[in-house]
Amino acid sequence: MLRPMLACCKLYVSEGRSAAALRAVEQAARRHHPAVVLVNTFVDDAYNRVGYTLVSRLTQDAASPTPTPASPLRRAVFGVVGAALEAIDLGSHAGAHPRLGAVDHVCFHPLSGASLRDVAALAADVGADIGDKLHVPTFLYGAAHREGRTLAAIRRQLGYFTSPRDALWRGPLLAGTDTTLPVAPDAGPDTPSASKGVLVLGATAWVDNYNVPVRTADVDAVRRIARRVSERGGGLRSVQAMGLAHGDGGAEVACNLLDPQSVAAGQVQDMVERLAREQGFDAGEGYFTDFSEEKIVQLYLEKSAQAEVSSYGFDASHSTDNHR
Repeated sequence: MLRPMLACCKLYVSEGRSAAALRAVEQAARRHHPAVVLVNTFVDDAYNRVGYTLVSRLTQDAASPTPTPASPLRRAVFGVVGAALEAIDLGSHAGAHPRLGAVDHVCFHPLSGASLRDVAALAADVGADIGDKLHVPTFLYGAAHREGRTLAAIRRQLGYFTSPRDALWRGPLLAGTDTTLPVAPDAGPDTPSASKGVLVLGATAWVDNYNVPVRTADVDAVRRIARRVSERGGGLRSVQAMGLAHGDGGAEVACNLLDPQSVAAGQVQDMVERLAREQGFDAGEGYFTDFSEEKIVQLYLEKSAQAEVSSYGFDASHSTDNHR
């Protein structure tokens, strides 16, 4: 049996502690079930941040051999972003993870035989919807951007990597009627609001997010470790890394693995452990913030099948939740 071509959307909101806000966002995420399946929710209390993973089929136009963007996923992501912007106030947010907006980051990935071109068109459409209808400055990256700029590049232009002295981000980085954005948004207004901030949205091949705890309160030392791990600092190819405070008196090296088939989590783990030992620290066992690409597809297929069965009277669970 052939697997359907799928599109995956990972969506990160700057809230991890308000039950009411998260309930509103999750209700919006489930509204299009089973056409769009919420396959994972990752809550990080220290970062005050939640990641949602949504998956849908790429629909096929009968008149065309190529898949067309999945309109249910477009509607679902727009609905989730709208619910999050209504429920979350960036002005009152504080957390140990950098962020640019109440909805900080949205990324689309092709799955199960779909092409990056397919999800790039979908991402660009969603970005236009968000910017024009929800009035949030929206910046595109990856295959969704006409010049293919990277996520790291646009974040750097917007000041995302500027670290506060106490390693805790508070309120909006970019807001106010007199705020001039350093680069023009691809959609939406030129001026961000204090409550919404700005949103970064893109389309890329699959990315693994892998974080390694380091048992020290010396965040500056962990930042130096992260720098040496990252490709930008001369470390592992296709790895981006940040050193962040995490939990009570701890820190971690938070990594994006842009090509996990070539440089996997085990190599990151080994390097962080070695560099931590050089500094006199212990490194803990790392963890992923989402399931693997293969597991995401499996969960989508299982939950879609459960939804079909439940339509005949069988009650099935709709999501898999991870909590940290």
